[in-house]
Amino acid sequence: MSYSPRAAIAAGYFVQGCVFLSLTTRLPKFEEHWGISQLGLTLLMLMIVLVAGCGSLLAEKVAPRRGSALLLRAGLLAITVALLVSGIAPGIPVLVLGLAIYGVALGIVDATTNMQAVSLEHQLRRTVLPSFHGAWTAGGITGTLLTLALPHASIAALSSGLALLPLAAALARFLPGSGTAPDPDAAAGIPWRPILLVGAACVIFYTVDTASTTWGSVYFDHTLAAPEGLVALATLPYLVASLAARVAGDRLTDAFGAARLLRSGALIAVIGLAIVVVAPSWPVGIAGFLVLGAGIAVVAPLSYSAAATLARGSGDLTPELTRARTDAVIARFNQFNYVGALIGSVLTGAIGTGSLRIGYAVPVVLLVALLPLAKAFDRDRLVVAA
Repeated sequence: MSYSPRAAIAAGYFVQGCVFLSLTTRLPKFEEHWGISQLGLTLLMLMIVLVAGCGSLLAEKVAPRRGSALLLRAGLLAITVALLVSGIAPGIPVLVLGLAIYGVALGIVDATTNMQAVSLEHQLRRTVLPSFHGAWTAGGITGTLLTLALPHASIAALSSGLALLPLAAALARFLPGSGTAPDPDAAAGIPWRPILLVGAACVIFYTVDTASTTWGSVYFDHTLAAPEGLVALATLPYLVASLAARVAGDRLTDAFGAARLLRSGALIAVIGLAIVVVAPSWPVGIAGFLVLGAGIAVVAPLSYSAAATLARGSGDLTPELTRARTDAVIARFNQFNYVGALIGSVLTGAIGTGSLRIGYAVPVVLLVALLPLAKAFDRDRLVVAA
């Protein structure tokens, strides 16, 4: 390989996290600027999640013919267009158009960055997905800090500035020709039942994660009465703790095992989200989101790692079939992201229309379900299931 694509792929993840968190931490501004109710925001988030799922499916169909690198660039350019359209929107119809474009691009970039990352894993013969998840989190922190640093900036100015990021990332040198979809026969023999168990944990993670990043700023604004310029603080400590947990995640997994780490993380996350639900003030809410991020962040990387282990099977397959099986699983596994995002963004907002305390109480129950699911991540059990 004459160049290193790792920085380019990480840039794709970084931009995705930065733009998404920049959007969700500015939801109170959207309410004020366009006069959108909380229910209206819930419907907009529903639309974004649904069209993102369509974008991911589109990527799965188009990438085999055009390559994931080309499609990833197209998705990044579409995000640029979406930011410009939604930023200068004179009314709600144009705003909806811009967010719909963003939703499709979100799904495309999600799918193709994972295709690129998995391809790089095969070439390097070591795990790199956790660090890429960390790049997404670092981007989310950057997007949140932008919202905090520029509380009075207009939506148009901030969106136009952000549009430069995906435009620059689209020019990066990604892995050429990667992301080729496997032959349909490659899926034969894949142990889907244990993969579904691992996928259930992934759904729970994205439910909690999306509920935190989407509604955290609104919760701080409406329920905990945080100062106007500090509503994004709901998301920042969550992301910082998540980044720290993911940086340490590789060593902790080696030291304690995925199953034990998942159980410990689930218990910590339950405590953190419970603090968020009962928080009497926004400083206590900050502490709750900090604890939540530290506990829940390891679930997503561990889920993708477990799914890849199951896909590889017993190890007596040809490299081509191993690659094909892994791609088949990762392509389908990406859909768990949107199931969780749908529950987290829409269900939390809908149930919490009267009080987001109630909306956040629902994910607490889901976190408890991670405790029995943790056994599906046991290394010996994964090898036997594969």
